[in-house]
Amino acid sequence: MRELPAVPEVSRSAVIAVAIFLIAHLALLIGVVTPEKFVFDEVHYVPAARQMLTPAMSQPMLNPMHPPLAKEMIAASIATFGDNALGWRYPATLFGALAIVAIYLCGLALFAAQGPAIAAALIAAFNQMLYVQARIAMLDVFALGFGLLATAAFMHGFRRERPQALFAVAGSLFGLAAACKWSGLFPLGVCIVIVAVIRLMQGWHTLFADAKPDDWYRPELWPGLKLHHVAICFAVLPALAYLAAFVPLYGLSLPDLIEAQRRIFADNTTTAIAGHTYMSAWPSWPLLARPVWFLFDKTAEDHIAAIVFLGNPLVLWPALPALAMVLRDFIVARRRDAFLIAAFYFGPWLAWALLPRTLGFIYYYLPAATAASLALVYVLRREGLPRWLLWAYVGVAAAGFAVMLPISAAFVGTSMGGFNRLMLFQSWI
Repeated sequence: MRELPAVPEVSRSAVIAVAIFLIAHLALLIGVVTPEKFVFDEVHYVPAARQMLTPAMSQPMLNPMHPPLAKEMIAASIATFGDNALGWRYPATLFGALAIVAIYLCGLALFAAQGPAIAAALIAAFNQMLYVQARIAMLDVFALGFGLLATAAFMHGFRRERPQALFAVAGSLFGLAAACKWSGLFPLGVCIVIVAVIRLMQGWHTLFADAKPDDWYRPELWPGLKLHHVAICFAVLPALAYLAAFVPLYGLSLPDLIEAQRRIFADNTTTAIAGHTYMSAWPSWPLLARPVWFLFDKTAEDHIAAIVFLGNPLVLWPALPALAMVLRDFIVARRRDAFLIAAFYFGPWLAWALLPRTLGFIYYYLPAATAASLALVYVLRREGLPRWLLWAYVGVAAAGFAVMLPISAAFVGTSMGGFNRLMLFQSWI
């Protein structure tokens, strides 16, 4: 049985988590009001948030194809900071910072050490995907923040003898993630599959002939976890958290709540017929084959303000061989940390392959791409490798972030020549 961490260690982790949040939040706020006009899909979500602020909400409801929680938070921000670029984007910076903290907490659960956990948070922060999405009034970063916090709670509960409390926290947070965007259900599905598989193997009295303490499956895992605990943690609490987001719009009207779900389901499962300039298929996302241009403005004779949702190639391309090693260790060595990393990378990514929609974008890869930082740390701290290698790679990731920043932040900008140099492939244009 894993011993609970000492109180001083918990306090230290809390202080570090707060420090990571504050630094990340301040960094994400720099230049967030540039440009002062709508960027990409802000044209859909900000008007929907504005509509929520009207004394008598007008009809038809704007953007009914997504749940309301993220838009409600954007609306609250507009009410606080004004109907301007700061009001639209401020909540995204909060949840971007929370996502980075969540990766730190996942790292603590997986690696049981402060250094690797901090390194994972830094690598996630230096991935342009998270940076760009945390500075725009879209829904994805809200689902990401809640989803990664839930994943961290699940990972910490996984090794506990009594995981009920942490699993309940995870389930509630997954419900809030889904209340921002239905893709927040994907990691919840991963948790349900994990628990179901382990319980099934325990029911079959499965034993590993050469059982080890760090196996992902052990027959004595969670002795007090009953079926009703699983139902409450991963069905009842997520449903309650999810439905609570609809109450400000529909009250407790059951027909209205059901109709809202029907509309979301219909809009999100319909096969798209018309193409889109930046659409891409899920197998291409890890390769960064087709980015999305959120913004491209010529602001002076030879100055471009650009926001390209692409990701840091020095993070996401090395992550692919790292993930192959993670898969190998999960299958061959049955390592628990490798199992959890693989589950929360491949689950949220491959779930898109199951949907009937043909219209997809690389920003759907955001949760998996963020979890990939854990795979990189897992590989770089392997036994036999020098400790400085992990931190040297963090420096490489930071360098890649700096190189890509002119096309990731509109307030930085670049020349047309600089933009063209960063567009390495024809498919990026």
